[in-house]
Amino acid sequence: MGFLSRLTPSPKRAALAKPDHCHVEIDGEPVRVTLVWNDRARRYTLRLRGSVREPVVTIPARGKLAEAQDFIERHSGWLRSRLAALPDAKPIEDGGVIPLRGVPVRIVHREGRGLVRLEPADGETLLVVTGGAEHIARRVTDFLKREARRDLEEATARHAASLGVKVKAIRLGDPTSRWGSCSSSGTIAYSWRMIMAPPAILDYLAAHEVAHLREMNHSDRFWRHVATICPHMEQAKSWLNRHGASLHAVGAEG
Repeated sequence: MGFLSRLTPSPKRAALAKPDHCHVEIDGEPVRVTLVWNDRARRYTLRLRGSVREPVVTIPARGKLAEAQDFIERHSGWLRSRLAALPDAKPIEDGGVIPLRGVPVRIVHREGRGLVRLEPADGETLLVVTGGAEHIARRVTDFLKREARRDLEEATARHAASLGVKVKAIRLGDPTSRWGSCSSSGTIAYSWRMIMAPPAILDYLAAHEVAHLREMNHSDRFWRHVATICPHMEQAKSWLNRHGASLHAVGAEG
């Protein structure tokens, strides 16, 4: 049958005509594919949602499941190579190692109570987590979000002052297709995962989004603004292209 030998819609109640996911076979293993029915879409698209390492197919208005199957089959080589290229998942668990500001830290669970904290130990850095073991992932994620907000707020304020613009609000999330966004109203949204990248990468992202308050586009003028406040722009862009997927691997299901 070739690379994709089966596309099976999930069982749904009869009243629901449009399934929200299906499965494809890749090397004999079933892989879940999310189906997004979007009446505003003009064409079929296929992408990988990084944080859950899951293929997503967008189906346009008047699209059909059978057509989505044909679309996936035509792009089977791309999907197979992209899935194979994904870095191994890094669970957030006792003994696990994750990056913080580009430096590996080892998660250590201890009994008792207290804040999540960093401790030096025998040439490595420990991320100490107390409380119930079942809460390790949540507590580590909350810690990373707090650290991300602190660093991003500082970098955003610094770059905004340099460009003479005003940021209305900063929001943190976990987007899967972009690292940040900026609205014309002055609200900037960032991925909290940037705290795991080296500081220069976080600094570039802040410069990029702040520069949109001068140019809401990606014109040459926009990139000149970014380069003015972030001389290491090209190196940071290259790092994200090479290593961005590794940030989504943290906490992902294996």
